[in-house]
Amino acid sequence: MKKVALLLLTFLAVHSLFAQLQISNDKLHLVKKDGSPFFWLGDTAWELFHRLNREEAKLYLQNRASKGFTVIQAVVLAELDGLHTPNAYGDKPLINNDLLKPNEAYFKHVDFVVNEAGKLGLIIAMLPSWGDKWNKKWGVGPEIFTPDNAAGFGEWIGKRYKNKPIVWVLGGDRDVENQEDFTIIRRMAAGLKKGDGGSHLITFHPQGGRSSFDFFADDEWLDINMSQTGHEVAATNYKFNVKARNLTTAKPHIDGEPRYEDHPNKFNPGEKGWMDDFDTRVAAYWNMLSGGAGHTYGNHNIWQMYTEKRQPVTFARTHWRVAINHAGAFQVGWMRKMFEKRNWQMLEPNQAVIMGENAEDPEYKVACVSKNEDFMIVYIPFGRKTTVNTGVIKGTELKAWWFNPRDGRTIAIPTFENTGKKDFTPSSIGRGSDWVLIIDDASKNYPDPAVE
Repeated sequence: MKKVALLLLTFLAVHSLFAQLQISNDKLHLVKKDGSPFFWLGDTAWELFHRLNREEAKLYLQNRASKGFTVIQAVVLAELDGLHTPNAYGDKPLINNDLLKPNEAYFKHVDFVVNEAGKLGLIIAMLPSWGDKWNKKWGVGPEIFTPDNAAGFGEWIGKRYKNKPIVWVLGGDRDVENQEDFTIIRRMAAGLKKGDGGSHLITFHPQGGRSSFDFFADDEWLDINMSQTGHEVAATNYKFNVKARNLTTAKPHIDGEPRYEDHPNKFNPGEKGWMDDFDTRVAAYWNMLSGGAGHTYGNHNIWQMYTEKRQPVTFARTHWRVAINHAGAFQVGWMRKMFEKRNWQMLEPNQAVIMGENAEDPEYKVACVSKNEDFMIVYIPFGRKTTVNTGVIKGTELKAWWFNPRDGRTIAIPTFENTGKKDFTPSSIGRGSDWVLIIDDASKNYPDPAVE
């Protein structure tokens, strides 16, 4: 009995800690209820509620929690004919497509998934709807949101999940193209806040190559800026962070949909090939070391929960049960653990520490330096020899590490004198030989950043 009570108390403590995320004092990061840093490590599981049964959902969530993910991005009124094709139990989300007549059976399944995520310390970044339900530029639709019903549905769903570990995500892969679109989104946001009492943060997920700040930069309801930076090797997501940090109204910024693992480059596998774990790592480190408040990983097979019994969307080719253990999913979890070995929220982008040529091509190097000037992190995508201005670190002696983003291990670099400049040469070179260089003020005795 005591063991059961202890487990219950542990669950309640975890649930309470993660239930309401907040914005940090510098307006650039997220923190937990107790004020400690929160690392948004998301996964795009857009069809989670719609396509998986309860046992499958538990398997998926447990897998993500074990790898270090903290956020699961999923859609209630789903993209893939989410209004007319029922969930695994034969239930559709709405009665006669009426937003004010939700189907209780469908939402009990959503409740189950949300509760299972909460038990594992995961937050659901919940999209009330995919974008084709308010702007059917493509896809199935139909458009059912109007300026008259958006607030009502927002209030209903906000109230239902008021006390759950949620971040609201409006949008759903669509841009806001006219005044009606703006009105629908803003009224839905107002409805959510009325329903949940403002207890959850809200962001907006746009179409590819765009950001929420392109539409709602100064809207008070928008707590977090989110971008979709694109499914191609040429996507330079660090530029979104640069723009986000130059906005008049400071808000945390997250790349909510970057290059997906096992996704055809530019949607053209025949000519452009497939993106792999290296491509996802580059996107992740470019994002985090250019000022991201967190990062979302994606796998082309997982967002649609692909199986061989389903029609693949844009060349999906791997069963989701296999794809959940693709290399990139492990590696972003190791990235999070590496960052958390230091006070990562103190990092500020500083490209000036990378000396010499640094062309903005696939080999582009990115760097951050702590506000306290006691450590820095440099990402070197192709393992090239790199000259670093170490003079930005206060310490007279420095300690450095090569962190291998492919396996989470480190190679220690012996303590050396801080002469203001030093060459660093990784042990391997070329595509897939990316390295993370971590340089510390030796007097701080920071721990080995290797994943334990």
